[in-house]
Amino acid sequence: MLALLLLTVVLVFVLYPFYAMILSSFKTTRELYNIHSNPLWVSKPTLENYLHLFTKTNYLRWYLNSALVAAVTTTVSIFSSVLAAYALSRLRFRGAKTMGTGIFVVYLIPQTLLFIPLAKVVNSLGVSNSLWSLILTYPTFQIPFSTWLLMGYFRNLPREIEDAAMVDGASRLRILWGVVFPMSLPAVVTVTLFCFTLSWGELIYALAFISDSLKQTLSIGTTTELIRGDMFFWGPLMAGGLLAAIPVVLTFSLLVDYYVSGLAAGGIK
Repeated sequence: MLALLLLTVVLVFVLYPFYAMILSSFKTTRELYNIHSNPLWVSKPTLENYLHLFTKTNYLRWYLNSALVAAVTTTVSIFSSVLAAYALSRLRFRGAKTMGTGIFVVYLIPQTLLFIPLAKVVNSLGVSNSLWSLILTYPTFQIPFSTWLLMGYFRNLPREIEDAAMVDGASRLRILWGVVFPMSLPAVVTVTLFCFTLSWGELIYALAFISDSLKQTLSIGTTTELIRGDMFFWGPLMAGGLLAAIPVVLTFSLLVDYYVSGLAAGGIK
Protein backbone atom coordinates (compact mmCIF):
# COMPACT_ATOMS: atom_id res chain seq x y z
CA MET A 1 0.00 0.00 0.00
CA LEU A 2 2.82 2.36 0.87
CA ALA A 3 4.56 1.58 -2.43
CA LEU A 4 1.37 2.36 -4.36
CA LEU A 5 0.98 5.64 -2.48
CA LEU A 6 4.56 6.66 -3.22
CA LEU A 7 4.14 5.71 -6.89
CA THR A 8 1.00 7.85 -7.10
CA VAL A 9 2.79 10.84 -5.58
CA VAL A 10 5.69 10.45 -8.01
CA LEU A 11 3.35 10.16 -11.01
CA VAL A 12 1.46 13.30 -9.97
CA PHE A 13 4.71 15.16 -9.48
CA VAL A 14 6.09 14.05 -12.88
CA LEU A 15 2.92 14.36 -14.97
CA TYR A 16 1.50 17.59 -13.58
CA PRO A 17 3.78 19.89 -15.67
CA PHE A 18 2.52 18.20 -18.84
CA TYR A 19 -1.07 18.51 -17.63
CA ALA A 20 -0.52 22.21 -16.90
CA MET A 21 0.99 22.68 -20.36
CA ILE A 22 -2.04 21.11 -22.01
CA LEU A 23 -4.40 23.31 -19.99
CA SER A 24 -2.40 26.47 -20.75
CA SER A 25 -2.47 25.77 -24.47
CA PHE A 26 -6.29 25.93 -24.41
CA LYS A 27 -6.66 28.95 -22.13
CA THR A 28 -7.27 32.51 -23.26
CA THR A 29 -4.70 35.17 -22.43
CA ARG A 30 -7.06 36.72 -19.90
CA GLU A 31 -7.53 33.43 -18.09
CA LEU A 32 -3.80 32.71 -18.10
CA TYR A 33 -3.03 35.97 -16.31
CA ASN A 34 -6.03 35.85 -13.97
CA ILE A 35 -4.74 34.84 -10.54
CA HIS A 36 -8.24 33.86 -9.46
CA SER A 37 -8.78 31.34 -12.27
CA ASN A 38 -8.79 27.60 -11.57
CA PRO A 39 -5.24 26.27 -12.25
CA LEU A 40 -6.56 22.71 -12.64
CA TRP A 41 -9.17 23.36 -15.31
CA VAL A 42 -10.05 25.50 -18.32
CA SER A 43 -13.18 27.60 -17.93
CA LYS A 44 -13.47 28.66 -21.59
CA PRO A 45 -11.40 26.45 -23.93
CA THR A 46 -10.07 28.17 -27.02
CA LEU A 47 -7.92 27.34 -30.05
CA GLU A 48 -6.56 30.86 -30.44
CA ASN A 49 -3.09 29.80 -29.26
CA TYR A 50 -2.86 27.14 -31.96
CA LEU A 51 -4.22 29.55 -34.57
CA HIS A 52 -1.55 32.03 -33.52
CA LEU A 53 1.13 29.42 -34.18
CA PHE A 54 -0.15 28.49 -37.63
CA THR A 55 -1.13 31.96 -38.87
CA LYS A 56 1.28 34.40 -37.24
CA THR A 57 4.49 32.36 -37.09
CA ASN A 58 6.40 29.96 -39.32
CA TYR A 59 5.65 27.04 -36.99
CA LEU A 60 4.78 24.54 -39.73
CA ARG A 61 8.02 25.37 -41.54
CA TRP A 62 9.99 24.92 -38.31
CA TYR A 63 8.27 21.58 -37.80
CA LEU A 64 9.25 20.36 -41.25
CA ASN A 65 12.81 21.62 -40.80
CA SER A 66 13.16 19.75 -37.51
CA ALA A 67 11.72 16.57 -39.01
CA LEU A 68 14.10 16.74 -41.98
CA VAL A 69 17.19 17.42 -39.89
CA ALA A 70 16.31 14.76 -37.31
CA ALA A 71 15.59 12.10 -39.95
CA VAL A 72 18.77 12.72 -41.98
CA THR A 73 21.16 13.09 -39.05
CA THR A 74 19.74 10.08 -37.23
CA THR A 75 20.06 7.89 -40.33
CA VAL A 76 23.64 9.01 -41.02
CA SER A 77 24.65 8.65 -37.37
CA ILE A 78 23.19 5.16 -36.94
CA PHE A 79 24.71 3.89 -40.19
CA SER A 80 28.14 5.24 -39.28
CA SER A 81 27.91 4.12 -35.66
CA VAL A 82 26.99 0.53 -36.50
CA LEU A 83 30.01 0.23 -38.80
CA ALA A 84 32.38 1.92 -36.34
CA ALA A 85 31.14 0.02 -33.30
CA TYR A 86 31.39 -3.35 -35.03
CA ALA A 87 34.90 -2.62 -36.28
CA LEU A 88 36.13 -1.47 -32.88
CA SER A 89 34.52 -4.33 -30.95
CA ARG A 90 35.20 -7.24 -33.32
CA LEU A 91 38.12 -6.49 -35.61
CA ARG A 92 41.68 -6.68 -34.33
CA PHE A 93 43.93 -3.87 -35.45
CA ARG A 94 46.49 -1.60 -33.88
CA GLY A 95 45.00 1.30 -31.92
CA ALA A 96 41.46 -0.11 -31.70
CA LYS A 97 41.29 0.25 -27.91
CA THR A 98 42.73 3.76 -28.03
CA MET A 99 40.23 4.78 -30.69
CA GLY A 100 37.37 3.41 -28.59
CA THR A 101 38.49 5.45 -25.59
CA GLY A 102 39.00 8.49 -27.82
CA ILE A 103 35.42 8.27 -29.09
CA PHE A 104 34.13 8.33 -25.52
CA VAL A 105 36.35 11.30 -24.65
CA VAL A 106 35.07 13.21 -27.68
CA TYR A 107 31.49 12.63 -26.53
CA LEU A 108 32.34 14.12 -23.10
CA ILE A 109 33.39 17.45 -24.62
CA PRO A 110 30.45 19.87 -24.09
CA GLN A 111 28.75 21.44 -27.09
CA THR A 112 29.36 24.90 -25.65
CA LEU A 113 33.07 24.42 -26.40
CA LEU A 114 32.62 22.96 -29.87
CA PHE A 115 30.20 25.32 -31.58
CA ILE A 116 32.85 28.03 -32.06
CA PRO A 117 35.34 25.87 -34.04
CA LEU A 118 32.42 24.18 -35.80
CA ALA A 119 31.12 27.61 -36.81
CA LYS A 120 34.43 28.22 -38.61
CA VAL A 121 34.07 24.88 -40.40
CA VAL A 122 30.48 25.67 -41.38
CA ASN A 123 31.48 29.09 -42.72
CA SER A 124 34.42 27.67 -44.65
CA LEU A 125 32.09 25.13 -46.31
CA GLY A 126 29.62 27.87 -47.24
CA VAL A 127 26.62 26.24 -45.55
CA SER A 128 26.04 28.75 -42.76
CA ASN A 129 22.44 29.84 -42.18
CA SER A 130 21.09 26.66 -43.79
CA LEU A 131 19.85 23.28 -42.68
CA TRP A 132 23.05 21.74 -44.01
CA SER A 133 24.94 23.37 -41.14
CA LEU A 134 22.88 21.28 -38.70
CA ILE A 135 22.95 18.12 -40.80
CA LEU A 136 26.76 18.27 -40.88
CA THR A 137 27.31 19.17 -37.22
CA TYR A 138 24.74 17.07 -35.36
CA PRO A 139 26.51 13.77 -36.15
CA THR A 140 29.60 15.12 -34.36
CA PHE A 141 27.94 14.47 -30.99
CA GLN A 142 25.58 11.68 -32.08
CA ILE A 143 28.11 9.29 -33.63
CA PRO A 144 30.48 9.13 -30.60
CA PHE A 145 27.53 8.56 -28.27
CA SER A 146 25.95 5.90 -30.49
CA THR A 147 29.24 4.15 -31.21
CA TRP A 148 30.13 3.88 -27.53
CA LEU A 149 26.77 2.33 -26.63
CA LEU A 150 26.80 -0.12 -29.53
CA MET A 151 30.35 -1.22 -28.81
CA GLY A 152 29.31 -2.48 -25.40
CA TYR A 153 26.40 -4.40 -26.90
CA PHE A 154 28.39 -5.94 -29.77
CA ARG A 155 31.07 -7.18 -27.38
CA ASN A 156 28.48 -9.27 -25.53
CA LEU A 157 27.23 -11.05 -28.64
CA PRO A 158 28.55 -14.64 -29.01
CA ARG A 159 31.37 -14.91 -31.53
CA GLU A 160 30.41 -18.49 -32.36
CA ILE A 161 27.54 -17.39 -34.58
CA GLU A 162 29.80 -15.09 -36.58
CA ASP A 163 32.48 -17.78 -36.84
CA ALA A 164 29.89 -20.21 -38.19
CA ALA A 165 28.82 -17.64 -40.79
CA MET A 166 32.44 -17.08 -41.84
CA VAL A 167 32.90 -20.84 -42.26
CA ASP A 168 29.92 -20.79 -44.60
CA GLY A 169 31.70 -18.15 -46.69
CA ALA A 170 29.97 -14.97 -45.51
CA SER A 171 31.97 -11.75 -45.64
CA ARG A 172 32.32 -9.34 -42.73
CA LEU A 173 29.71 -6.97 -44.16
CA ARG A 174 27.32 -9.86 -44.83
CA ILE A 175 27.78 -11.04 -41.24
CA LEU A 176 27.20 -7.52 -39.92
CA TRP A 177 23.96 -6.83 -41.78
CA GLY A 178 22.66 -10.39 -41.95
CA VAL A 179 23.60 -11.77 -38.53
CA VAL A 180 24.80 -9.13 -36.07
CA PHE A 181 22.36 -6.37 -37.00
CA PRO A 182 19.18 -8.46 -36.46
CA MET A 183 20.48 -9.70 -33.10
CA SER A 184 21.35 -6.14 -32.10
CA LEU A 185 18.04 -4.59 -33.12
CA PRO A 186 17.01 -3.63 -29.55
CA ALA A 187 20.29 -1.76 -29.03
CA VAL A 188 20.07 -0.09 -32.46
CA VAL A 189 16.49 1.05 -31.75
CA THR A 190 17.57 2.42 -28.37
CA VAL A 191 20.40 4.41 -29.94
CA THR A 192 18.07 5.60 -32.71
CA LEU A 193 15.64 6.98 -30.15
CA PHE A 194 18.43 8.81 -28.37
CA CYS A 195 19.75 10.30 -31.62
CA PHE A 196 16.30 11.36 -32.77
CA THR A 197 15.56 13.01 -29.43
CA LEU A 198 18.90 14.82 -29.39
CA SER A 199 18.36 16.13 -32.93
CA TRP A 200 14.75 17.12 -32.35
CA GLY A 201 15.42 19.24 -29.28
CA GLU A 202 18.94 20.55 -29.94
CA LEU A 203 19.29 24.29 -29.27
CA ILE A 204 22.91 25.48 -29.16
CA TYR A 205 23.98 24.69 -32.72
CA ALA A 206 20.62 25.76 -34.15
CA LEU A 207 20.95 29.11 -32.39
CA ALA A 208 24.57 29.62 -33.43
CA PHE A 209 24.34 28.58 -37.09
CA ILE A 210 20.89 29.70 -38.30
CA SER A 211 19.34 33.16 -38.17
CA ASP A 212 16.77 33.04 -40.98
CA SER A 213 13.31 32.36 -39.52
CA LEU A 214 12.28 30.13 -42.44
CA LYS A 215 15.31 27.89 -41.90
CA GLN A 216 15.09 27.55 -38.14
CA THR A 217 14.08 24.43 -36.26
CA LEU A 218 11.37 24.13 -33.62
CA SER A 219 13.65 24.57 -30.63
CA ILE A 220 15.03 27.92 -31.72
CA GLY A 221 12.11 29.21 -33.82
CA THR A 222 9.56 28.81 -31.04
CA THR A 223 11.70 30.50 -28.40
CA THR A 224 12.88 33.42 -30.52
CA GLU A 225 9.47 34.24 -32.02
CA LEU A 226 7.36 33.74 -28.88
CA ILE A 227 9.75 35.21 -26.32
CA ARG A 228 10.52 38.87 -26.95
CA GLY A 229 12.54 40.50 -24.23
CA ASP A 230 10.56 40.12 -21.02
CA MET A 231 7.32 39.31 -22.86
CA PHE A 232 6.34 35.64 -22.98
CA PHE A 233 3.48 34.46 -25.17
CA TRP A 234 2.61 31.65 -22.78
CA GLY A 235 -0.41 30.29 -24.62
CA PRO A 236 1.31 29.80 -28.00
CA LEU A 237 4.48 28.63 -26.22
CA MET A 238 2.60 25.87 -24.44
CA ALA A 239 0.76 24.92 -27.63
CA GLY A 240 4.02 24.79 -29.56
CA GLY A 241 5.71 22.69 -26.89
CA LEU A 242 2.79 20.27 -26.83
CA LEU A 243 2.81 19.77 -30.59
CA ALA A 244 6.61 19.44 -30.62
CA ALA A 245 6.41 16.61 -28.08
CA ILE A 246 4.02 14.50 -30.18
CA PRO A 247 6.63 12.88 -32.53
CA VAL A 248 8.89 11.97 -29.62
CA VAL A 249 6.03 10.52 -27.57
CA LEU A 250 4.71 8.51 -30.51
CA THR A 251 8.16 7.18 -31.38
CA PHE A 252 8.86 6.06 -27.82
CA SER A 253 5.38 4.54 -27.52
CA LEU A 254 5.78 2.48 -30.68
CA LEU A 255 9.29 1.30 -29.88
CA VAL A 256 9.14 1.07 -26.09
CA ASP A 257 9.56 -2.73 -26.05
CA TYR A 258 12.78 -2.54 -28.08
CA TYR A 259 13.92 0.43 -25.99
CA VAL A 260 13.54 -1.34 -22.65
CA SER A 261 15.12 -4.58 -23.87
CA GLY A 262 17.98 -2.63 -25.44
CA LEU A 263 18.73 -0.89 -22.15
CA ALA A 264 18.46 -4.03 -20.07
CA ALA A 265 20.01 -6.67 -22.30
CA GLY A 266 23.68 -7.40 -22.34
CA GLY A 267 23.61 -10.20 -24.90
CA ILE A 268 21.25 -12.72 -26.44
CA LYS A 269 19.70 -15.94 -25.25
